[in-house]
Amino acid sequence: MSENKTKPTALSVEEFILSSDEKKQKDSFELVSIMEELSGEKATMWGPSIIGFGSYHYQYESGREGDMCRIGFSPRKSAFSLYITNCGSEKESKLVEDLGKIKKGKGGCIYFKKLDELDKDVLKNLITESLKSAKKKWG
Repeated sequence: MSENKTKPTALSVEEFILSSDEKKQKDSFELVSIMEELSGEKATMWGPSIIGFGSYHYQYESGREGDMCRIGFSPRKSAFSLYITNCGSEKESKLVEDLGKIKKGKGGCIYFKKLDELDKDVLKNLITESLKSAKKKWG
């Protein structure tokens, strides 16, 4: 089985954000603040481009296992990628629906262009629910 390439690194979160598009820097620092507050965890770089908070160990029925951040985001060129755990519950699905101008990807990935296009209260509730789901499922 292949090894998970997305792991915590010693790279500087601040330096990474400052190297991103100037328009994304303000939103990135605000997301760091929100996620640190809600998770109680300091921001850590996961691989070269994901800013993550906390971690959990997973193991699938296939036998594949690894570690991943509980929540995170990446200020990609075309859009922000928001990584949350399990948007499958009815409550989380409703929160995603009410979040704002987004596109949904696979496995709890949400794409958006600007933080101002999201309802921040809904975002905070979604992050809180995601953290609860991750704790319940993965410990």
